Amino acid sequence: MNPETPSVIRSGKYLLLPGLASAHSHAFQRALRARTQRAASGAGSFWSWRGLMYALVEQLDPQSIFDISRFTFIELALSGVTAVGEFHYMHHDKDGTPYANRTELAQAVIRAAQEAGVRITLIRTAYFRGGYGQALTPAQRRFCDAGVDEVLKDVEALSKQFADDPTVNIALAAHSIRAVPGEQVVELAAYAREHRMPFHMHVAEQRREIEGCLKEYDRRPLALLAELGVLDERFVAVHATHLIPEEIEALGRAAATVCVCRTTERDLGDGLPQAAELVQAGARLCVGADSHAGPDAFEEVRAVELDDRSRTELRTVAAEAPLLLQAATQNGYEAIGMKQAWSQDCVYLNANDPALVMTDDDFLTDAVVFGATPRAVERVTVAGRTIVEEGRHAGYENALKGYRTALKKLVMRQG
Repeated sequence: MNPETPSVIRSGKYLLLPGLASAHSHAFQRALRARTQRAASGAGSFWSWRGLMYALVEQLDPQSIFDISRFTFIELALSGVTAVGEFHYMHHDKDGTPYANRTELAQAVIRAAQEAGVRITLIRTAYFRGGYGQALTPAQRRFCDAGVDEVLKDVEALSKQFADDPTVNIALAAHSIRAVPGEQVVELAAYAREHRMPFHMHVAEQRREIEGCLKEYDRRPLALLAELGVLDERFVAVHATHLIPEEIEALGRAAATVCVCRTTERDLGDGLPQAAELVQAGARLCVGADSHAGPDAFEEVRAVELDDRSRTELRTVAAEAPLLLQAATQNGYEAIGMKQAWSQDCVYLNANDPALVMTDDDFLTDAVVFGATPRAVERVTVAGRTIVEEGRHAGYENALKGYRTALKKLVMRQG
């Protein structure tokens, strides 16, 4: 399949579309699904969820990270996802000491994607502090490096190691303005620009993040990044949930991308991004599974529009089906630095699936974007290789065995 623009076409018993890209993923967090839904006390919040996530972080080792990631990537493939942007910020051993092989955990995640057969951009993420005026928690020691040089050495080592694999790419991120001070964000962004890498960053996901940034810089996070000259066409703002009009306009002027992760943003109570305003300003959209709170890649796509309808109490406010398909395919690939690959991968849907049957050819894209589920995925090909056939992945049973073993070793808490 090699269309000039993303589209859905009928071919015999199949509906064909380009592979879907999940441009923002934390694969290890798949282990939290269904285990953080009960409130230990009160209503709970993003910050109480983060405490449970940190409890998981303190228990993981290279083998369990590989096992969880491999299963997660296979689940994505079964949902039609062919490319993943893994926002990787767990780098060191449980006490914060770097492994003898500094990139051991990154390599484990990449190897998991290779075994699953999906493309991966390992987004090596910088993390330097616990937050403005805050000490590191024990879990955060696994995330932190002494400075920018250590981060860039890892980026260079990984880039060299996987240079000959067309399904693996390396990119760069600053975790957030909470975790990376502005001066170091500028250094990282400059390196990404010089090396033509995407530069990702969590931005304005939580109101408390904005409050902390105002205290430290007298600027909101996105306004600060604009002032620092970080925004450009390679910048990917993850979440961007709480923006004011001037910040939305800044993203549009820069032709930056916003990665919306609706199933996670719903799960964590983050709030609703202003998708319609972002599109109107000229920003591009893509989508990501983030914490893997749900198993449906199609829901990630349509929720961008449907949730905005709930926010505005209007219909067709952010994007019609063709633009949503572009966000889920071409834009997602470009956001993770795989611009040339988006039309090389293909998802074959069963045209007689109950959600799609009897759809007129004029409405195929609408039917897929607003109605398809992973149940319809019959075949998935990546770089000419079939990784899903008849709705099955050949590595699923072995991956499930590893995932089960990994989970049995974990002490999981609700709340």
